[in-house]
Order: sequence, then structure tokens, then C-alpha cells
Amino acid sequence: MSLPESSQYIPHLAYDSVVFGFSRGKLKILLMEYHDTGLLALPGGFVKKNENLDDAVKRGLYERTGLKEVYLEQVHLFGKVDRFDPGIMKKILEANGYAVPDQYWMLDRFFSIAYYALIDWEKVTLKPDTLSDSIGWYEIDHLPDLIFDHNQIVSKALMTLRENLDRKLIGGNLLPEKFTMNELQSVYEAILGQKMRRTSFQRKMLSMDILDRHEKLFTGKSHKAPYLYSFKST
Repeated sequence: MSLPESSQYIPHLAYDSVVFGFSRGKLKILLMEYHDTGLLALPGGFVKKNENLDDAVKRGLYERTGLKEVYLEQVHLFGKVDRFDPGIMKKILEANGYAVPDQYWMLDRFFSIAYYALIDWEKVTLKPDTLSDSIGWYEIDHLPDLIFDHNQIVSKALMTLRENLDRKLIGGNLLPEKFTMNELQSVYEAILGQKMRRTSFQRKMLSMDILDRHEKLFTGKSHKAPYLYSFKST
């Protein structure tokens, strides 16, 4: 097997994606486990010399989730000296059968531009990349230790997500097109990590004039059926 050539990519620049999904009342993110190493990491990659940065991130997410239309927000540029550890990357490559020269470009110091992505987990078809054995969902409250500074990247992405919660219709990217008020509240509670009063939450959402109300969801007793909602088009 031949290693990727440095001539294809912008040197010293990488991206990492914190991919948020919502399932069974829990906020989760996607993590990859590198082949035969036990090392876990965020989905990431490198930027081709003829490629826009956002397009590189979308390409990486499409390859791993099968989704082309993904909500993305740039979070932060990570570039501390102590995130540089060529031994980890060499271990990952060698575990996949590559002979890695000491001066290989992927062992260099990299600056990483972090993004978060919001997706409806039910639409995802997960596929590991060429260096990974698996890719899967992990609860945000029970994350394992990740390589480099990826735990810090997750913390920063979650903080940014919380700051953006009201002004960017975030719930609509984690839920089906139509949802109940209880489902929307569950998303907010999972992101904020705290419970909210039902009446106060409903009053707040309706006062923001961002929701359209639809037919009731009839699953049991008709008089208790909740209304379905969707986010208004922007």
C-alpha cells in the first residue's frame, strides 16, 4: 500500500468534526476507532489544494455518514504546540500496514479547524474510513479519552452549540421535519444538560414565532394527542 502524497494537500492544516445527533433523549457524537490501536478520535481529515475548506469538511462527513446536506458551524482553530504528537499518527498508520518514514508529512505539526455538524441520526448510514475499524455514536456525557486535544474540541463545540441554541433553529437539524413540543424540549434539555419546565418552554418557543403548528399526532387517546410542529422556513 502507498501512503497519501503531500502534494495533494495543504500542509499543516487539518479539520475535525464534532457530529451531534439526538437519540432516545440523549445527545451523542460520532467517534471513530482506529484499526488495531484502541485509539478513538473525531472524524477529521485534510484539505486538498484545489478544495474549499467547507467542501473538505462536507466531503469527509459524506464519506462517513452518506449525507450530503449537513448543517455546519465553524467552532475554533486549535493550534497549541502540545497537540503535536507524531507518535500517535505513526502508530495509526503502521497498524494499517503502512511503512512510515520519519519525515513523512502526516507526522508533522498540524493546526486543526474544528466544526460542529447537526444531523438527524435516523438518516445516517455510517461507514468507517480506510484507517478505522468502526464509527459509532457515543453519549456526550460518557465520552472516552480521545487522541490529541479532541476532548477539548468536543467541549468547545458543545459550548458553541449552547450559545447558538436559540438564534439558529438548531433543534430542527436534530429532529425529523415534524415533531412534538416534547421532542423539541428533549433536544434543548439534552444540549443544555438540564431539565426545563414544560409550560415555560412551550411559552418561550411559541413567543419566538419560529414554529408552524400542524395536525395532531394521534397515537393514543385523541384528547391527549399532541400537536406536531415544524420550523418556519427562513
